[in-house]
Amino acid sequence: MRLPRVTVLGECVADAFTAPAPTSGEFAPELALRVMPGGGPANTAVALARLGTSVRFLARLSDDVFGRLFRAHLEASGVDLSRAIRAHEPSTLAVAELDARGQAVYSFHAQGTADWQWTADELSAADLASTTCLHAGSLALVREPGGPVVEEFLARASDAATISIDPNVRPLLVAPEVYRARLQRWCALADILRLSEDDLELLLPGYSVERACDVWHTAGARLVVVTRGERGATASLDGDRAAVPAPPTEVVDTVGAGDSFTAGLLHHLDARGLLGGRLTDLRMDDVAEACAFAARVAALTCSASGPNPPWESQLRPPATAVG
Repeated sequence: MRLPRVTVLGECVADAFTAPAPTSGEFAPELALRVMPGGGPANTAVALARLGTSVRFLARLSDDVFGRLFRAHLEASGVDLSRAIRAHEPSTLAVAELDARGQAVYSFHAQGTADWQWTADELSAADLASTTCLHAGSLALVREPGGPVVEEFLARASDAATISIDPNVRPLLVAPEVYRARLQRWCALADILRLSEDDLELLLPGYSVERACDVWHTAGARLVVVTRGERGATASLDGDRAAVPAPPTEVVDTVGAGDSFTAGLLHHLDARGLLGGRLTDLRMDDVAEACAFAARVAALTCSASGPNPPWESQLRPPATAVG
């Protein structure tokens, strides 16, 4: 197995999608669920591996039925789980309903689950010697008791690796005020901050994308990327901006699209030798090119059901017939 270029740290979540209501009008006292492996960091790790990046996932995976599903899914996609913890706590469950635009509205079952129980001893065993980038985010950074341990791990890793953070605000589980209180510290650690427009509105209500980017640059993040759904993305490198359009696509749902965007961004930057350390060689042209590639990856994810990112072969241009 190749040594990991990117290490991802965070949660796996069982995404349970509700089946459409029966059209007959008759009441049925049951609810059918279709369960798929998800969770922002896990989705990012899977997308990176499918794109061809050597990636290790630091996770606490339960031995329950969902945990076994996670392992099978991650390993089938090529993710290195050699440092994943076998946890005794249950897996986190999220029940998702899709609205008319294909966007998911979640309810979480996450009390005392495996993802949030990180200890310093567990993370001290992680070998980052070959890692150019450590990506973390979402709930593992804010849920107790493991959140502070994860944050401290990122601080130690920042001596050598590029740090990428995706806040992925989940207000049903953690109040936005908790994210706001910690975000300045995360920006001081992060070289790359990728978040959605919805995250922005929860973190800095009423701020424009440009004003928010300037706030986060001042706090320390060199590259800020705000994804905006069908309107593409805005990238800001030290205040120099670029707007990246979203490719046209027939949307099935948007589950995992932001995670796939992050994976596409990191994959493209790593393939060009731009990750590692503080991004001192990164230029705006590099960022715009990486974001355009990431937008293609996200669009393909939107064209499939659930958090199902594309494989590298799906992004290659079709072969031209020779006549």
